[in-house]
Amino acid sequence: MADASTALSHDVADIEGQILDSVGSFLSAPRRRPSLRGQRRWPGQPGRDECERSDWVEIAAMGWLGVLAGEADGGLGLSEAEGLRLAALMAEQIGRHVAPEPFTAVAGVSVAALAVCDRKRSADLLSRVVSGDCVAALAIEEVADGAEPSLVAEMAAGGEAGWTVSGRCTHVWPGQPVDGWIVPARVGGDRALLWIAAAAPGASCDLRVTGDGRSLATVRFERVAVAAPHLLLVGKDVAVALARAAAVGRLLISAELLGAGRAALGATIDYLKTRKQFDKPIAAFQAVQHRCVDAFIQLEIAEAALHEALCEAASGGLHGDDARFYSSRAKARCGQAALNAVRAAVQLHGAIGITDECDIGLYFKRVMTLLPRLGGISASRRACAARLLRDRAESAQAPQSAAGADGIAGGDADWDAVPEAQFRAGVRAFLRDNYPAHLRYMPRRVHWWEIADWWRVVYDKGWIAPSWPKEHGGMGLPPAKLIAFIEEFENHGVARAPDQGIVMVGPVLMRYGTAEQCQRFLPKIRSGENIWCQGYSEPGAGSDLASLRTEAVEAGEAFIVNGQKIWTTLAQDATHIFLLVRTDKTVRKQAGISFLLCDLKSPGVTIRPIRDMAGHEEFCEVFFDNVRVPRENLVGSLNQGWEIAKALLGFERIFLGSPKQSQYALGQLRKLAQASGLFGDQEFCARYTALQLDVLDLGAAYRRFVDIVKQGKPLPPSVSLLKIWATETYQAIAVLMAESAGPDGALLEPAPINGAGMDLLAPLFNSSAACIYGGSNEIQRNILAKAVLGLPD
Repeated sequence: MADASTALSHDVADIEGQILDSVGSFLSAPRRRPSLRGQRRWPGQPGRDECERSDWVEIAAMGWLGVLAGEADGGLGLSEAEGLRLAALMAEQIGRHVAPEPFTAVAGVSVAALAVCDRKRSADLLSRVVSGDCVAALAIEEVADGAEPSLVAEMAAGGEAGWTVSGRCTHVWPGQPVDGWIVPARVGGDRALLWIAAAAPGASCDLRVTGDGRSLATVRFERVAVAAPHLLLVGKDVAVALARAAAVGRLLISAELLGAGRAALGATIDYLKTRKQFDKPIAAFQAVQHRCVDAFIQLEIAEAALHEALCEAASGGLHGDDARFYSSRAKARCGQAALNAVRAAVQLHGAIGITDECDIGLYFKRVMTLLPRLGGISASRRACAARLLRDRAESAQAPQSAAGADGIAGGDADWDAVPEAQFRAGVRAFLRDNYPAHLRYMPRRVHWWEIADWWRVVYDKGWIAPSWPKEHGGMGLPPAKLIAFIEEFENHGVARAPDQGIVMVGPVLMRYGTAEQCQRFLPKIRSGENIWCQGYSEPGAGSDLASLRTEAVEAGEAFIVNGQKIWTTLAQDATHIFLLVRTDKTVRKQAGISFLLCDLKSPGVTIRPIRDMAGHEEFCEVFFDNVRVPRENLVGSLNQGWEIAKALLGFERIFLGSPKQSQYALGQLRKLAQASGLFGDQEFCARYTALQLDVLDLGAAYRRFVDIVKQGKPLPPSVSLLKIWATETYQAIAVLMAESAGPDGALLEPAPINGAGMDLLAPLFNSSAACIYGGSNEIQRNILAKAVLGLPD
């Protein structure tokens, strides 16, 4: 799992490194694999303890069990954020190695609850747990979501100090080995947490075997005596302890699921490269590759969601509605991704995958065992839905802020110093006061003549280039503020202007252009004097861009360009076009391409608009007949165009991977649902919530790639996953919108929704195109298969 928090101190980094080294060495030891199988249980057959006591003591000595505990209790003494981050990294390794040790249950869930308990009563127990001397299981499944405990503790007879407990707790994990249980109970009119030793008279434990060969316990108590010192906590803090334990449990289970899913996919890819069918490795078949890529995409989105949840935990704490939301969101996404990965793994292994001797079965069964704990995929989504519904209601009822934008006026503010709430309020106020009402929620791309006045307003404000660094006239927004900026523009329904210059040409010139080119072009891009379009695709060279045939021949201090470009967005509005042209036919096709900037007023340029199936003229053909382009308009070196193109495609894919299209479409779907009463339909709500989470997790993944750009690093090939997830999420929202609109979903003209017109088919038309342009999603999958997963041709 990648960086999940801010930079660590050297001391903490050293501790983390030592712990993770010990985890890797211990779990990968050769002696471990046979024992994993030997310690499994089968129904009706005796089995040993799920993990060796000697191993448990060893991992305790290495500090594993104290990752969330303070130094006074024998733990590592990390901050809550540092400890949780490290625990998640460790849990991911547990999942990768399908280790039997109940790390999450004990070092995570039990320790998290004990940390809230009365120290006078819990300190000894916590120290024993951290030292490995005591394996304590928290009976949390029945009360994780705030339900009342089923156990009742009564005052002991005869005036003795203590209580007697009767009842049972179900689905307790780990089942074995345990030395006792931390059980929620009702004591008088309050909730309480009690410690009951496994050897206590009247306590019994029935074990049931889980899919991965471990066990769950049903623990029964028949008038078990509980001494006063074993009343660990009583009162309102019990709810805090249980919420904290549940949040930690969900986050660490999410990390385990992520680890198991990644290991299963890795093992599958290795297998696919060795097995042959029809005289070639089955890893070379496109259908197989795309199945692997889809599993990979799910796991990457899951890692981003878990990363964001851990960051939320670091800043907002581990109890309350927020904790339940972000931990449930991570659990839903990691569970879905791991399930998808192990199902694909079994399928792609073929018949051997369903045998016990194949290790893939270990991952499959581990995932199936972890999925239902503390809420399965559907239950986790429902938990998120409750929070999202509340937020939606509060947002609808909240009065519009009267605050102006003066507090964040200008493009040269110290954006890091502006609180996000103030930043958002300022952006909203600016949009409310300045954006033309007739251009809100446009169902198509707008033309320059429609949006030019608004462009100049934003330019005068200093906000026209939010992602550009300040030294080039941009806002220099940090990633979180950039996302907030985009979200507020989308929420207000701001139409996308012809912005290829801002989004694509500017970043390329900053990276590959000369100082003179930056000085000549960047100011005119920002002011709107120069409007740019992209000249990439050609007939017969769309996704296979390297096959382009438009030719540029050197002629003194100029190039003479001949050829044709197609699917050029809003070329009829542009003043300039950036072109990929062939400048050397004697080398391999990728090596003979250059990058030119061309004035569309040049003699020999012809533009022909293309009408799409929605009736709009968003795309064009552009013809070049002996067009003269000055040599000073060559970006980078001669024949360096393919390198620049790949970087630009990275910028394009991160732009196409922005959550803004999906956020806008989701907002339209929400308006439709509110007007039509669809939120009373359970099936619709389930689909809507799943799409909301898809968009939220898209945002999490997007922010990670934006951060790479902001650091000045090249985008990795994995950025293609962002374009796939974004456009297919957008399309799924569009399909649900058209389907949910009833007869109005067939209208080509705006449908009357709550007194306003809504173009219900436009998102479906637009999302269908989005899955094709910028390199079709199938080609993006091919890129991921080869450049990221290393699958063969």
